[in-house]
Amino acid sequence: MSSVRQPAVAGTFYPSDPEELLIMVKGFLDIFPKSDSTAPKAIIVPHAGFIYSGSIAAAVYARIRSARRSIKRVVLLGPSHRVGFAGLATSSADYFSSPLGNIPIDKVISESLTTLPFVSLIDKAHQHEHSLEVQLPFLQTVLDDFCLVPIVAGDASPNQVGQLLDHLWGGPETLIVVSSDLSHYHDYETAQCMDQQTTRAIESLDWEQIGFDNACGRTPVNGLLFTAKTRQLSATTIDLRNSGDTAGSKDQVVGYGAYAFN
Repeated sequence: MSSVRQPAVAGTFYPSDPEELLIMVKGFLDIFPKSDSTAPKAIIVPHAGFIYSGSIAAAVYARIRSARRSIKRVVLLGPSHRVGFAGLATSSADYFSSPLGNIPIDKVISESLTTLPFVSLIDKAHQHEHSLEVQLPFLQTVLDDFCLVPIVAGDASPNQVGQLLDHLWGGPETLIVVSSDLSHYHDYETAQCMDQQTTRAIESLDWEQIGFDNACGRTPVNGLLFTAKTRQLSATTIDLRNSGDTAGSKDQVVGYGAYAFN
């Protein structure tokens, strides 16, 4: 019998009704003109509630649409917000579900990851984790049929995340998605300054300059930057805003950035 990782934040971070959800996601994406330009190999996207960060995430997801038929595997990495553990965590689920349907897990690839000494099967790390889940409706909207390799990051080094990404890198059929917000709960001006510094570090692939105060997904972000540097990719900032620009007050904001790697 197949096992399904059920949605944990549907109805809170995004609509639980499929029709309402699809209208919202398409509404975000339709702001951006369609393009035939080459889709990025990897992206960094925020993972807050859609009213806060959905439009920022859509800015880079829109760039994936040109490869909707060629991308067949999505490697999705996000930080653990609820469970502490060392290394990186895979899931035993056969499918990850959103209100838009089930996404099959690439079981062969996922199971092969446990040959890496810092990768473990930890279903508890996935059960309530929103950093991966909020990406699913966007992926289901911009891509055709694809399978998923979901990874939750605990305490891992950039080199370890880099080894994982090297194992999964593949060709144009594989998209790397790293889920991370930026600064948390500073006033608007302080957040802007911090997030601009983080953005400059991302653009220069300088992973050593990014700490946990700069990005809650520091672990997978720095692993991607580590790998992007060795593979001579370039990073482009697609959008940079915060919750004070979208749906929140400017007293305590959360920063959101969208970045593409080619």
